[in-house]
Formats: sequence, structure tokens, C-alpha cells
Amino acid sequence: MSNQLRITVIGNGSWGTTLACTFAKAGRRVTLLVRSAEEAQTLRAAGENSRYLPGVRLPPELTLEHDPARGLAACAVLLLAVPSQTLRANVEALREHLPADVVLLSCAKGFERGTLLRMSEVISVAAQVNPERVGALSGPNIAREVNEGKPAVSVVATYGPAPARTAQALLTSSLLRIYTSDDVIGVELAGALKNIIAIGAGISDGMQAGDNAKAAFMTRGLAEIARLGVVLGAHPLTFAGLAGLGDLVATCASPHSRNRRLGAALAEGLSLMEAQERLGQVAEGVTTVLTARELAARAGIEMPVTEQLHAILFQGKNPRAAITELMQREVKSEFEGLTGLF
Repeated sequence: MSNQLRITVIGNGSWGTTLACTFAKAGRRVTLLVRSAEEAQTLRAAGENSRYLPGVRLPPELTLEHDPARGLAACAVLLLAVPSQTLRANVEALREHLPADVVLLSCAKGFERGTLLRMSEVISVAAQVNPERVGALSGPNIAREVNEGKPAVSVVATYGPAPARTAQALLTSSLLRIYTSDDVIGVELAGALKNIIAIGAGISDGMQAGDNAKAAFMTRGLAEIARLGVVLGAHPLTFAGLAGLGDLVATCASPHSRNRRLGAALAEGLSLMEAQERLGQVAEGVTTVLTARELAARAGIEMPVTEQLHAILFQGKNPRAAITELMQREVKSEFEGLTGLF
């Protein structure tokens, strides 16, 4: 089945290109759909995505296409790997070309500003399709390591079992193992919210706060995002799984993590704008701090880590002062605010 059905990837940033190359090398029929004929020709001529993945050769089996009608023909699984704030526009532009039974999976980790919608919700609305066909692909997947052929594991979440099984069968390879989940809300919330904690982990590393502090920060950060996630409808175990703890560990530990690198730059004294310019790519955690803070206010959930990161990112607060405030908060039971949710 996998050799007959087609995977189409939208988004030729580092993750979108990585996914397209990985599945093409695994023998799948893969199309990377880009914005223009000029962009497709540039990538073909260079043989690599020199902006986002310099040195990583595009496999000859990978089809580069700019025409949505051709790029989406016979597509069984559509992977949307574009920044969260451009997802709606990208889906709307493709809507009339979507095959009737295609499975649409978000590979972005964030919320839409203003609406506070999760990515699968944005896709359902913009594509005007049944939410049963829409889901998310998430997990501890650092693009550079996947490109190097190192083994990785991810999870596909859809509301019904059939779309998830279709995606699982088509995406699983010897180096990328796919699990399924029916907790779309939890997988998306875990994947998005963990980027907030990764920024803080980068700040901790940049300030050389030590392993004790970083381990405690990650653990308390996981408790914080789980507390919000469960109130919003997620299953608590999801935050102990691949999209939760797994992704959190990878994103907080890897030197290649964009959100962690942004945090480390802030610890050096750079402003948010300067840190973003150095990064040269989108760190989704910045926008997620804003949306998570608003979601927490609506839900009546306390998120002290998110509040302190908001002050650092948008109010110029000194990271050391933020750490001091977190350490001096009123002491309490470790699982206060969580036990009633599980």
C-alpha cells in the first residue's frame, strides 16, 4: 500500500524538508509542494535546501512541485509543516485541490493568534472538511537527527482510528516509528506548550544555573502545561507520552532546538528581537507564551512559569529576577492543582 499512495508535504522549512526527504528515502511516493516554479527550480538546481538544511542532499526520488493540482493528485496523507500563523492561508489556498479522502496532519506546534484555535481546528475550518480527517503529527523529532538517519519515534493523533492507521502505515519506516493516539487535543497542546518550557530551559542553560535547576524547571513546567491541558480536554497520560515528556526532553536538551537556542540568547542579554534575528527561523514558543497565557486566564489556571517568561520576552524582565521570583513563591504540595484532574 505504501508504494501506491502519495504523501504531500506543504512547507519547505527545516522540518517540512526533513519529512519529505525521510519518506522519499524510505521508498514512499512523496511530493514537496513549494510556492512557485522559481522556488522549485532553485531547489532542483542546488540539490539541497541551502537556506534551512545546508549540506543535506534532496533524494532523487523526491518530487518538487509548485502546482497544487498536480502536487495533491492521489495524495493520501497531507503533512502541513508551515508556521502556525500562516497555516490558515496555506490551507485556504489548497482547499479546492484536496482529494476527497485525504488525511490532513498538522506538523506545526502552536495556536492561532486571536482565535486561540489549535492547528487541527484551523485546518478543519480553512479546508472545510470533517474534523475526523484532520489530526496532528508530533513527538521528539529534532530535524537534524532525523536527516542524519538516526532513529526517531512520533505519534499521529486523529479523532477516529481509520485516518490514524492510514497515516501510520504510510509514514512508518525502519528509522521513523509511528504510534497512534485518539487524543488530538492532548497531542497538540503538549506539542505546543512544551515550547514555552524549552525557552526557559535555554535561559537556564545560558545562565549556567545547573542540572538540578534545569531538571526541576522541566518537571514543574510539565506539571504546569499538563494542568492547563487537562482542563482544556486533554487526557493526562498524553503529557507522559511522546508528545509530552518525550518532546519536552528533546526540545529542552538538544543544542539544535530553536526554542532552547532562543532562551540561551536571551540569557546572554539579547533582546527578543536580537535573539530572533540570530536564530534566523521561527521559534513557535514566543507566540505560544502569549496564547497560553490567554488560554490560562480564560480557564482560571495559574501558570507561573508562563507568566515569568512573558515578562522576560515582552516586558524586558531580567531572567535572574524571574528565577528569584519562581524560587520564592509560596511553598505547597508537589501535586497541588493536579490530583483532582487525573
